[in-house]
Amino acid sequence: MARYTGPSCKICRRNRVKLFLKGDRCHTAKCAIEKRNFPPGPKAIIPRKLSEYGRRLREKQKLRFHYGVSEKQIRGYFSRALRQKGVTGYNLLGLFESRLDNVVFRTKLAASRAEARQSVRHGHFLLNGKKANIPSILVRAGDVLQVAVSDAVWAAKFEKTKEKGLPAWLSFGSMPGQIQVLQLPAREEIDAPVEEQLIVEFYSR
Repeated sequence: MARYTGPSCKICRRNRVKLFLKGDRCHTAKCAIEKRNFPPGPKAIIPRKLSEYGRRLREKQKLRFHYGVSEKQIRGYFSRALRQKGVTGYNLLGLFESRLDNVVFRTKLAASRAEARQSVRHGHFLLNGKKANIPSILVRAGDVLQVAVSDAVWAAKFEKTKEKGLPAWLSFGSMPGQIQVLQLPAREEIDAPVEEQLIVEFYSR
């Protein structure tokens, strides 16, 4: 299968960094990194020092699992970022941040990107007034995201979002349940735990 379906916590332990794959659990003492901060597998095996290729591969894998995409999608995003003006690494992260499922996650209407992806697939959101059920849709500045389901559960989620606040590149719309994309985030506003330059070097080899 293209998408990883195994234990999420093993990915974080293997990469020795929190990728925040399980939502609120990652912010508590139950997080696997907090409890077992060593790679999975036999403890007697001492991990070797990574080669340059290994470092680049690890950064690429961290990016892949952090956003929950396939290898084919990453290659497509990299090709697109390469054709854009500016720094390729920044362009690459900007494309991932502008995915619809990531925008839903950034609004705090979902605890994790996996939950946000499922909500999008189930048709719980409208984009510019039209039903959007494809998580990989890329939003642009000026787009308006709206909750399509009007029930108590989503109303409560939206109220919590108002309490927590939004990133600087997002704002609440004029209508209830609306969120507007003011602009795409700058590099300092993206908290992806990756070194994008190593990813560019990985695909440029």
